[in-house]
Order: sequence, then structure tokens, then C-alpha cells
Amino acid sequence: MTKSKEDKKTADIEEKVIKEKDAEAKTSEPAEKTETVADNGLQKMNDELIDSLKRLAAEYDNFRKRTTKEKEDIYNVCLIDITEKFLPVLDNLELALANKKATQDEVQKGIEMIRKQFEDTLSKLCIKEMDCLNKQFDPEFHNAVMTVEDATKAKGTIVEVFKKGYVYKDRVVRHSMVKVVG
Repeated sequence: MTKSKEDKKTADIEEKVIKEKDAEAKTSEPAEKTETVADNGLQKMNDELIDSLKRLAAEYDNFRKRTTKEKEDIYNVCLIDITEKFLPVLDNLELALANKKATQDEVQKGIEMIRKQFEDTLSKLCIKEMDCLNKQFDPEFHNAVMTVEDATKAKGTIVEVFKKGYVYKDRVVRHSMVKVVG
């Protein structure tokens, strides 16, 4: 080979290498730009999700605070309503105490009337007295404080009530305190 042919081959090879480098440089630049654009898009999406999460957390916190306040308000309204229903009973007790000159029979009659008024108020509130004498003991409704042996009654039968129990619909307000056959 002559020198000019060798020079031409070398020049061709060098030109190819330069073209390849240029091609790599051109393709790598858009890839870097694409990655940057993609990174910016992901960052923007990430920021939006974080913002959305913060808003959701704030909404939940506000909801929790609002429902707590609503529960307190409902409780207060119910307490006022129930107290209002019992105030006439208190008024009658105060009248009975103020009437010191009444005879024993009049005092007894007044106390019975107040008791009746109190029971009527409980009835208006759907609170009922448990009927448990001579019934089978049930720990969901009764509290056994004594046992007694009695051959004439079945085991677990309530034979005496020390304190009456009360229920509101199907919920116990106060358990009956009872004596049970053991």
C-alpha cells in the first residue's frame, strides 16, 4: 500500500470514530434531557401527592375535632333535657320539707306522691324497673350479694331484692342487688 492509501484509510477510520463519538454525544444529550424532564415530572407528581396527603390529614383532623364537639353538644342537650324532667320532683321534695306543720299521714301521702311522680318521670324516659323476685339469676341483670339454702326453691332462684335494678330498653342502668338460692 502506498502512503496515500494508508493515510486515506486512517483518515476514514478517524472520521468514523469522530462520527460515532458525535452520534453518541447527540444521543446522550437528549437522554439526559429526557431524564431531567422525567425527574421534574416525577418530582411534580410527588409534590402533588404530598400536598394531597397533607390536605387529607388536615381534613381528617378537622372531622375528628368536629365530631368530638358534636358528641359533647349532644350529651349536653340530653343532660339538660333529662334534668328538666326531674326538676318537678325536686320542687315537690322542697315543698314537702317546707311544710313542717303537716301531720305524719300527710307527710307519708306527700312522699308517696313524689315517689309516684319520680316513677312516672322514669317511665317517660323509657327506664323500667326489673322484675326479678322468684326469677332465675342472670349475671347480666343481677348482682348476687348473698346466697341462702332453701330446699323448696330451685338453685339460682332470686329470693330477696335488696336494691331494685333498672333497664333502658335492653341496656342495664343499674343491676339488681339480690339474694340467691345457692
